[in-house]
Amino acid sequence: MAEPDITVDILVVGSGAAGLSAALALANSGYKVAAVGALEAAGNGRTVALFEGSLRFLRSQKLWPHLSDIAAKIVAIELIDATNAPVPIQNLTFAAEEIGLQALGANIENSKLVPRLADLALQNPNIHLTEEWLDDIVYGEDDVSAHFTSGRRITAKLIVAADGQRSTVRQKAGIGTRRWTYPQVALTALLAHELPHHDRSIEFHTRSGPCTLVPLLPKADAPHRSSLVWLISAAEAQRRKALAAADLAAEITGEVEEIFGAMRLDSEAGFFPMAGMRVAHLTGRRIALLGEAAHAFPPLAAQGLNLSLRDISALVSCVDAARAAGQDIGGAAPLRRYAAAREPDIDIRIRGVDVLNRSMLTDFLPVDLARGLGSFAISAIGPLRRAALLEGILPERSRPRLHRAPTHLS
Repeated sequence: MAEPDITVDILVVGSGAAGLSAALALANSGYKVAAVGALEAAGNGRTVALFEGSLRFLRSQKLWPHLSDIAAKIVAIELIDATNAPVPIQNLTFAAEEIGLQALGANIENSKLVPRLADLALQNPNIHLTEEWLDDIVYGEDDVSAHFTSGRRITAKLIVAADGQRSTVRQKAGIGTRRWTYPQVALTALLAHELPHHDRSIEFHTRSGPCTLVPLLPKADAPHRSSLVWLISAAEAQRRKALAAADLAAEITGEVEEIFGAMRLDSEAGFFPMAGMRVAHLTGRRIALLGEAAHAFPPLAAQGLNLSLRDISALVSCVDAARAAGQDIGGAAPLRRYAAAREPDIDIRIRGVDVLNRSMLTDFLPVDLARGLGSFAISAIGPLRRAALLEGILPERSRPRLHRAPTHLS
């Protein structure tokens, strides 16, 4: 039997990290929120690296105290060129202390983050959290109703689509997408290793793409742990899928030049084909898209959820401004402001990640020269180096209001 129909201020479709974070932020602003979707935590070695701007947002929402115990801090990021380019490309290290921070960010396992956010949503009196599957969207004169396969209906002023790259909300709203693919597969895993990581994230740039290690918290049987994202060719992905765990771990150890000593798998390995996606419009009639319902790209420079949290922060600010002005929170004006606030940041990140990724895949000499000159300039010119670090960790131009409250990892 279906649950009873309800009316709320805002309906969030999608119960992953982005959807749950959106529901919690909107509820914290005093809105009655329904959050619907399949409550599943992604496994297969997937983690989320959150930079300082995102931690400030989580602190502003009183969420960080509930997450800090499952987060491993990142105090430095090392970039190591392993493309064997014919021109020298400078290795780079960025440390938190260079920009006056105790840490650049934190890394959290998806399998721990999503259940923790779901627990917080269940405890929030302004959130109705339930598992439902969207069937249709019906527009009223001054509201919108979501009809679910169970027969249930939820009516709201605004629907927030946070239901991923295959967003049903986006499809029902008739919002188009531009998609592209890369000749790569992301191999993900959690690793236990022999030597300590000292809270450092290490990113090797190879001709197949980046191979990145990010710190994880220790376990009783694994005092030194990191997460792995390694972009490889489709052929290599097929070959490595067939390897025994010990053999795969040995190949990973060799790829990262034994930087943390011998390694073993501490999770199943995941294999995810790489693609990009950008929506034609961030909004529709009484609909706002965010997270991977709005944008997707390869996992370089840990931009994914950081970008999604900036979407959420901007949306909350736009909806709050509409409420304060006595406007319809799902009307055209706040949605127009949301799109204007987010589109430049999204476009810059998508293009930047695309250029960086493709630059590693080619051995075209002018591209290698450009990478070499860029890395040398960042290494040698202090203000440029600081600007590059801040743009990645704490971007000023695209930073919404809720990303500005200071916070530090202990």
